[in-house]
Formats: sequence, structure tokens, C-alpha cells
Amino acid sequence: MSEIERPVIRPRRLRRTPALRRMVAETSVEARQLILPMFVAEGLDEPRPISSMPGVVQHSRDSARAAVADAAEAGIGGVMLFGVPTDEHKDAEGSQALDPSGILNVAIADAVAEVGDALTVMSDLCLDEFTSHGHCGVLTETSAGALVIDNDRTLELYAAMGLAQAEAGVHMVGPSGMMDGQVAVIRDALDGAGHQDVAILAYGAKYASAFYGPFREAVGSSLQGDRRTYQQDPANGLEGVREALLDVEQGADIVMVKPGLPYLDVLRQVKDAVDIPVAAYNISGEYSMVEAAAANGWIDREAAILETLTAFRRAGADMILTYWAVEAASLLAR
Repeated sequence: MSEIERPVIRPRRLRRTPALRRMVAETSVEARQLILPMFVAEGLDEPRPISSMPGVVQHSRDSARAAVADAAEAGIGGVMLFGVPTDEHKDAEGSQALDPSGILNVAIADAVAEVGDALTVMSDLCLDEFTSHGHCGVLTETSAGALVIDNDRTLELYAAMGLAQAEAGVHMVGPSGMMDGQVAVIRDALDGAGHQDVAILAYGAKYASAFYGPFREAVGSSLQGDRRTYQQDPANGLEGVREALLDVEQGADIVMVKPGLPYLDVLRQVKDAVDIPVAAYNISGEYSMVEAAAANGWIDREAAILETLTAFRRAGADMILTYWAVEAASLLAR
């Protein structure tokens, strides 16, 4: 019997010890690359748990200030603020979004007062949390009696919303409504009012996803129907790249792909196509699936968190919006 031929090339040599694995790792995750989405609700005296997102809450103004301070202390890159008005303050045009005393605008001012420039304070620029119908824009009736989004009227409100957030002191706005031309209109409004230093993180490729369910609880969504006429079809990848490129042309400083895990291929394509930073949103449904599986003892929770974030970075994300941001920063520091 002939002697077994021994392999000369042994990739396992570089996996033998933790130190070796760290040294040759192709992808890293750092706290500065993480952004914490936060929900600030009107009228709360204390945080209110979100049942479908264990560990995540709707904040009161006081608890939001404390959470922003904790985020800065953890060394993460930023926070993304979402406002949750009471139902009585919602209307067909989402007018509270433009009100300087509206919940999102006061939450922005609170956050900036708390941490100054030690943390990037970002804000969602969309009407869906503020409209009585839950859509991202103004509805209009067609000749056939159907209700559809009025894209161009919505752009006027987005411009005004951007100015309200800039006046509150925000560092970066995040237009997420997927209206055609939204970045150009917001950029023009900001620049025209002397807010040329306020940056735009554009939701370039945002898909009509089944994974948004827990988020709708988080923002108290009043959605009637669906958003398939303005959010992208999950079947389309090239369309996501096209949308991102349009946002770059219109003045976006960062473009984002949302959701994250089911769209890592789109994230990679967008990263290869643009010459500005690219973000990914590790969304509510992705978060809740990991938390549910971990609660049942089916997966190692902390390992799954870090593996998920590494996947985003490996696919090309320069930054990641994730509800685990502060916890992950602690895990990474071990």
C-alpha cells in the first residue's frame, strides 16, 4: 500500500490560535462603525418596552437623553432618532413632523444638548410615523377613486421637515420615504437656508420587506395598506443600485441599503458602484429573529450578534445601524 500523500498547502495553519486568526482576519467591526436607532415617544414618563423587540424600548425624553449619553460613552458612531407622536397628534399630512415642538424635533435638540459633537445625531426624515394613514407621504385620490402617494407634494413637506430638523441641531438627516427626487429637494432646502453643513444619509435601496413588522410596533404605525408602490420590489437588485446612484447625483453624503441580511448582494453591488460611504440597516425583524432564537436556546446569542455585524462589513458596509450597537461595542472591547 502506497504511503498517503501529505498536503503541502494547509490553510488551517492560520486558524490554529486566536492570535493567528485575529492577525489574518480580512474583516473587522469597530464601535465607531455602529449607529443605534432609537425611538422617542411623546407623553411618556418612563421607557415603554416593545414586545416584539426584547431589550428595545420607546424612550421618554429623559431616558432618551440618558441613552444618548451612554451611546457616546460606548464610543459608537451615532444615533438615529425616530419620533413617536400620540395618535391625536397624527393627521393626513404629518404636520407634527414640521412643528419645532414636535416629539422628533425636541428629541433632536435634547440629544445635541446632551452630547454636542461627541456623537453624530441623526434623524429619520419621513412622514410615516406622523400621518394618520401611516404612509410616507401625502395621499391623493385618482380619477378612479383610488388613494395614491402624491410624490411631489410630499417632497415639499420633506424639504420643510429637513429644515425643522436642521433648526433643532441635527448633524445628519436620513430621508427614508423613497420618494423620487427627495435627496435633491432636501439638499436644496438645507443649502438655501444656510444649513449646508447638515449631511444626508439617503435610504438609497429600501425594499418593501416582510421583515419590518416589529418596527411598526416600535413607531406605533397607523399603516393602511402597503408601501409597494414606492418601496422597492425584493426581486430587483439592479434597481437598488440605480436608486443609490441617483441619490449620489442629488447630493447624498452616505447611501444605505435596507433591510440588511436578505440584501447583502445588493449591498455589495451598491458598494462597488458608488464613491461615497455605504450604510446598512440591521432591521427590526432581523434583530427579533436572533433574539427569539436565543431566548429558546437555539443559538449562541452573542456569537450570532457579532457574526451578523461581520457579515454586513464583509459585504461592504462602512457603517451599520443596529439595535445592538451599544452592546456590540462592549462585546468588541472584550
